[in-house]
Amino acid sequence: MIIDLTDTTSSGIASALLKARRNAGSPAMGMVGTIVVVVDEASHHDAMKAANEAGREHPSRVLVAILRPGKGAPGLDAEVRIGEGVPGEAVLLRLHGELAKVPESVVTPLLLPDSPVIVWWPGGGPRVPAEDPLGRLGRRRVTDAAATRRASVDYSARAEGYAPGDTDFAWTRLTPWRALMAAALDQYPTKVTGAEVSAARGNPSADLMAAWLQSRLKVPVEQRNTCGPGVTAVRLFTPSGPIALTRPDGAVATFSVPGQPDRPVALKRRTTSELLSEELRRLDPDDVYAKTLACMVERDALPAEQKKVDANARKSTAAKVTAAGQKVIEPKKPAPARKTTAKKTVAPKSVAKKAADKRTVAKKAAAKRAVKK
Repeated sequence: MIIDLTDTTSSGIASALLKARRNAGSPAMGMVGTIVVVVDEASHHDAMKAANEAGREHPSRVLVAILRPGKGAPGLDAEVRIGEGVPGEAVLLRLHGELAKVPESVVTPLLLPDSPVIVWWPGGGPRVPAEDPLGRLGRRRVTDAAATRRASVDYSARAEGYAPGDTDFAWTRLTPWRALMAAALDQYPTKVTGAEVSAARGNPSADLMAAWLQSRLKVPVEQRNTCGPGVTAVRLFTPSGPIALTRPDGAVATFSVPGQPDRPVALKRRTTSELLSEELRRLDPDDVYAKTLACMVERDALPAEQKKVDANARKSTAAKVTAAGQKVIEPKKPAPARKTTAKKTVAPKSVAKKAADKRTVAKKAAAKRAVKK
């Protein structure tokens, strides 16, 4: 059911929602929260679609706010959607003129009572989300650094203005990467001498991954540019060889550990609805993200030479490994032969010869005694 409202108010929208639920035969609200989407006219369709798909796992009231500030008269147009593939409720709000400067006055009366509020900016987000008029309403504030129109994200402003509940899709995309690298060190505990992150140029997820590795491992982390898509490889250099997770095609990755065969891992690039669903599963503050932002500021202040991994750190003393992952044992060289002095051996005498010799000796002794007499 779709209800179009022109030049309306928040009270009129709330009445339309109640009427639509009654007509659908479900006056009770079975929703777990409110998702406020701040978007422009060009991309509101994709944003609403992603929010509705995430609502299949977390039924919510989706409020899509399109801000149109200008010199015209203030006004509010709305479109209410219930049913027809919408798991919860969806309201499209178009705020005109001076009303677009105070969007919280329209959104606040439409929030579900006693339930969490998630504010999402698909187009990038403000420099300090917690200070935004709509951001103040949210328990969770989700931005997307990869969608920003600016040349780069001001992480120093994000770090200084961080408030519990802030997060970014660039960080959410790293969840499987971080889980696999942490599991590798749990299964193969060793000393890490350096790390390397390879990704497409200007990828914010690669910046966050490098900062996270540096903050947790306390080693230099080098970044390299590739053709993408997204993050293509993460390597941890150890004395036994590199621990590597490579994904050149954006779908299947190869997990390599020294002394073990390579393993394929499903690591496809996730959709926007999957990223939003993950953020809706956890509404508590992300302390690790806050520490990573602080490390990002420290990395930006470091000279380029200190971000590179030393050549000695890349070397390993591991045994050679075949393509099948089996160690190759090289045969030992034989020890040089020692020079020995041959001893002369005397052939043993026969028994008969020994007896003859004894008789001869006895005769000579008897002859000497006879002469003396």
